Amino acid sequence: MKILAVQNRMGIGDTVIFLPFIKALSKKFNSPISILVKESSKAHQYLHQTNYIDKIIILERDNKTNNRHSGFLGNFNLIKDIKKHNFDKIIIFNSSIRYRLISKFCGIPEIYQYPLFQKSRQHIIDAPKKFLKDKLDLIVNDDPEVQIDDNSILKSIKEFQINKNEINILLGIGGSGSTKRIPSNIFLSVIEKISKVKKCKFFLATGKDDEEQIILKEILDSDFKNLCVPLDNFSIKETLPIIKSCNLSICNDSSFSHLSAAVGVKTITLMADTPLIYGNYCSKMFPIIPEGEKTVSHNTLGKEKISPQKIFDKIIEIID
Repeated sequence: MKILAVQNRMGIGDTVIFLPFIKALSKKFNSPISILVKESSKAHQYLHQTNYIDKIIILERDNKTNNRHSGFLGNFNLIKDIKKHNFDKIIIFNSSIRYRLISKFCGIPEIYQYPLFQKSRQHIIDAPKKFLKDKLDLIVNDDPEVQIDDNSILKSIKEFQINKNEINILLGIGGSGSTKRIPSNIFLSVIEKISKVKKCKFFLATGKDDEEQIILKEILDSDFKNLCVPLDNFSIKETLPIIKSCNLSICNDSSFSHLSAAVGVKTITLMADTPLIYGNYCSKMFPIIPEGEKTVSHNTLGKEKISPQKIFDKIIEIID
């Protein structure tokens, strides 16, 4: 049976959040699921070894550019690209009439879709849960799962000299927006606190954005540089086995927090300026919110108020 799931939200985090629903569909129909996702999901980088995923089809559509699937003519290209796979079912995780019509033109016999014209304010987790329960009688409460083969993990352990007698910690110091990026002094304070009581090694995961690189440099120029390994020159695909080899992760709200939890690593999520649901939807996530706040959302602007002591206390709780 050939099944396509459409998840056209942007970014790695949104794609990871939807993985429990994809896995539940795979289990119900006893078949791996193909997915239609945007290039920004970078799905090829982390789902290539996950056995409930079949084909990864890229939706080449960006409102800022005129690419293959954009505009009226792009619909015909998308129909062509989907139709050649001869899917038996399609599950559409959005309310767009566009995908309903494309599915019809592709000749897909069974179409399941969110209620049409109800895009506004759809909860990222509650909406797909209700959809699958109503349409397919599926109850989904699992964590996301990204699978990595043992050989990749062993190779990373050898290459990066990961010592299991040390506490290996991923620091996800990057982030897609400046308001999400916790200042370097907070990470340095955490490094200092934990290094006094445990022998540790820190892997610094970030992108190439100028501000991210400044934070990386400030940490690498510190007295703790010998404890730190920068990962900014490695792809997500290369970084995942390293993350899997760590004892825990401490991450801004970024792709690394989602991926870390999805590979089964306990992840302290530093939630400074994003709805809390993005940092606590998984049982492997342990959110820290700004001092003085009861919750966190857009415009909380709390990156300077994340407590190093609270992070340290949570580390000790996790590793002990």
